[in-house]
Amino acid sequence: MTTVHETIPEDLGAEVDAALAWFNRQEDVVFEVTGILDPEAARAATEPRELRLVLCGGDRCEQRSFRVSADGDDYRVALVEESPSGSADGETTAELDPPPGARRGWLDRVLAGHTFVVLVFYRGFW
Repeated sequence: MTTVHETIPEDLGAEVDAALAWFNRQEDVVFEVTGILDPEAARAATEPRELRLVLCGGDRCEQRSFRVSADGDDYRVALVEESPSGSADGETTAELDPPPGARRGWLDRVLAGHTFVVLVFYRGFW
């Protein structure tokens, strides 16, 4: 079963930072890491290490997988292409809900301008 941790383990911090910096250079919105999937599996992996991160920026959160390997004093980062049919074992990968607090700033801004706000949750999307 997949586990999501909001806190990034210290020993994975440099690699997570490298993946985030690489991803942000290719996006028009600045993302931040709000979680990591199965950090124990990432720790156990040999190089290149696969990191499955929950990234939130703007008004969206995404789960992306990165292949990270040491390259001297820096890291080489690549996006892992996900198959549209789901995970490698044939199961459909469940959509991740954004971690608590990922949209707290957005909700606070919207609530300040309206009497009430209706949030609609539909199969993992909101």
